[in-house]
Amino acid sequence: MSEIDSVGHLRLSIVMPCLDEAETLARCIEKARAFFRERGISGEIVVADNGSTDGSVELAERLGARVVHVPARGYGSALRGGIAASRGDFVVMGDADDSYDFADLGAFIDRLEEGHDLVVGNRFQGGIRPRAMPALHRWLGNPVLSAIGRLFFRSKLGDFHCGLRAFRRTAYDAMDLRSSGMEFASEMIIKSQLRGLAVCEVPTVLHPDGRSRAPHLRTWRDGWRHLRFMLLFSPRWLFLLPGLALMILGGAMATALLPGSLRVGSVVLDVHTLLVATFAALLGYQLVVFALFTQAFAVREGYRSATDRPGLLGWFRLEVGVAVGLVCVAAGTWLVGSAVWSWSDAAFGDLDPGRTMRQVIPGVAAVTFGVQTIYSSFFLGILGLDRD
Repeated sequence: MSEIDSVGHLRLSIVMPCLDEAETLARCIEKARAFFRERGISGEIVVADNGSTDGSVELAERLGARVVHVPARGYGSALRGGIAASRGDFVVMGDADDSYDFADLGAFIDRLEEGHDLVVGNRFQGGIRPRAMPALHRWLGNPVLSAIGRLFFRSKLGDFHCGLRAFRRTAYDAMDLRSSGMEFASEMIIKSQLRGLAVCEVPTVLHPDGRSRAPHLRTWRDGWRHLRFMLLFSPRWLFLLPGLALMILGGAMATALLPGSLRVGSVVLDVHTLLVATFAALLGYQLVVFALFTQAFAVREGYRSATDRPGLLGWFRLEVGVAVGLVCVAAGTWLVGSAVWSWSDAAFGDLDPGRTMRQVIPGVAAVTFGVQTIYSSFFLGILGLDRD
């Protein structure tokens, strides 16, 4: 259904992803049409069908909605297909299970007209009706994932996973969303934050859905997909910060033990602790390198723009990395060589491990650090190559 104004302009598209929603789809379409009439706004209803076999397609067409067939399965795929086919300047997306009231979209459109790029519903502010959300989702899943999202991406949104949203088409195009599954909802918020878009939320009431069958949502599978997506989009928290912590703590302990053993109360720390601390620092360095790999891959694949690069990746140069690696290899080789020289002075007999291991451990660590740096630099260089 399209209701176009006198100059042929389409102001709003309401997009509903659909997979066997015949029980509730008619009510959603009727409420959307009621909103168009009440608001006096030119608009269309787009049903993004994801392979329904229960008559949803025929029902939607009979009620005047425009049906877009999206063969690629998944919540994100359906929405991407429906939004791509829509024609309004503003787009509202919402589930076709009658859990959201499409007749009550005024606050969303008001915020868009005020200049916001993305408006997200907040079910915790608007109210969750009895039996509308499982207790596990209400008290654990959504609050925890939303808190992680706020921490990782400096977002102020209180409900990361509300399915009722409105956005400007220009803003949506700038997000360049790629997800095919439920993590589409997280990607939208994350990329809007990364792109510096104007985002706000409005209270939204969540009603029990009107279906007699179980929902498509799978608690643990889809919860993990959201968490995984947020971690992959935040190499700072997944790799960089844990890596830096290991490097600092391990490096500090190793430095303290290089001159000799260290007594802490009744405990004596010696070369065994030096070995553990050194490998902790090496592990931390590897995690930092993973952070750079993840960031470079995200830029290469279009998940993040090149302007999102962190400081380390911003000044990275292949030649600098190789040079630093070669210096480390040379220093480590010299330390190991010194230990071998001391061994030769003892006619390759018994040595004092408390002395020689303080040469061997940092020497081997320096060689490992250097080799990792050289090959990591080449790999980052490969990720940074322009593609045809």
